[in-house]
Formats: sequence, C-alpha cells, structure tokens
Amino acid sequence: MQQRPRGKELAEEVIRRLLAEYGRPETTLDDRDDPWRLLVAAILAAQCTDERVNKITPALWARFPEMKDLAEAAPQEIEPYIRSCGLFRNKAKNIHAAACHILREHGGEVPSDIDSLLEVPGVGRKIANLLLGDAFGKQAVVVDTHCGRLARRIGLSKAKSPAKVEKDLMRAVPESSWTLWGHLMVTHGREVCMARSPNCQACVLEDICLEGRKLLRREARETAKKRAAESEEAGA
Repeated sequence: MQQRPRGKELAEEVIRRLLAEYGRPETTLDDRDDPWRLLVAAILAAQCTDERVNKITPALWARFPEMKDLAEAAPQEIEPYIRSCGLFRNKAKNIHAAACHILREHGGEVPSDIDSLLEVPGVGRKIANLLLGDAFGKQAVVVDTHCGRLARRIGLSKAKSPAKVEKDLMRAVPESSWTLWGHLMVTHGREVCMARSPNCQACVLEDICLEGRKLLRREARETAKKRAAESEEAGA
C-alpha cells in the first residue's frame, strides 16, 4: 500500500478527487442569493434538513417579505410558519432578534465581516462562515456535522470542537478552496460517508482516507488468511 499523503498534500488530493466526482456543489438552501434570507434559512436549518427549510420558506417570505416585517412581528406570529422545522420557538425568537439587531446596528444591511456577524443573535461560526462564503463571496470554512466527521475520518483533524476543526482545516486546505471544501464535505457526507454506515468501498478517497485505509488493511489481512487456508487445504 502506497504511503498516504498528509496535511496540505492530502487536502489538495481530496479536493481534486471530489471535484472529479461531484463537480462544484453549492449550498442546498434555496435562498443563497440574498444574505438576509440565507441567514434566516441557516437559522431554520439547525437540526433540520435543508429540504424541509426550502419547503417552508416561500410561505414565510410571502408573509414577511422584508427584514423590517420580521422585526415588527412578535416571535409568536412567526412560529406558525416555521413550526415544522423543529425548535421553532427558539428559532422564531432568534430570527426576530436578528432582524432587530441588524436594523438597529447596521441599517438593515447584513454585515459582511466575521466579528459583526457573530454579534447577530442566532449566528454562530457555522452560519457566519456560510454567509461569508455563499452570500459575500469570501473564503470561509463551514464546519457542520458532515465536515467535522469527514475531517476526522480522512485524517485532517483529531478535534471534536468545530472551532478547532476549523483551525485545522484552515491550515491544511488552500485558502482559495475554503468555501468549496465545505460544500464538498456536505455532498460526500450525504452521498457516501454517512455517519452510521459509511460506504467506504464506493468511496473515491478510500486509499488516502485514514479510516478507509484501515478497512483496506483489514480486507487485505482477511484475504491473506483465506488464501493461506485454501493453500493449506490444497496441500493436505
């Protein structure tokens, strides 16, 4: 088995292979072209699928088309439109508070720097980096559950904390590919490298992935044992 690349070399090879496999994926939230709507959609996507968010946001925007409409509404007025997303009471409060904050502190314009974004209610590093990358065209590493899981499996981070995983990936992944990296990880995490049952045998990264190589070595040992047993039987 050939030596596995590490660090920047490994990250670059992962990008090359996944680009060949999937092309250049984008965020699967429909509201990616509007910073405010993308921020709201990202809040709604916590512990909820993007598919579900995309189903409910048209009715939300029909009722509250502008940021000021959500700022003027009580959270209880927002709740019925987002109930199916789960955690709807907390999400309604955050959406209302975010609208009020941005109107008050930024004149209704979603800020485009990390420090200001992190001051917005309901916005953590994951949402802030999503906005930087997809709404403002800046390079940022989004560490969601897929990205964290794959970073550990591939061997680019040992950290469990998303903030620490982000730092590890920023060191290894070329800055010009930070935003792309997040989208590739989400796509590959959904298609092949699932949380409970990763399909390593169908993975284009198997021979360079830390976990994939463990599987290859195990299969090689099992094959060697089988051949030894067959050879022993043939010689008997």
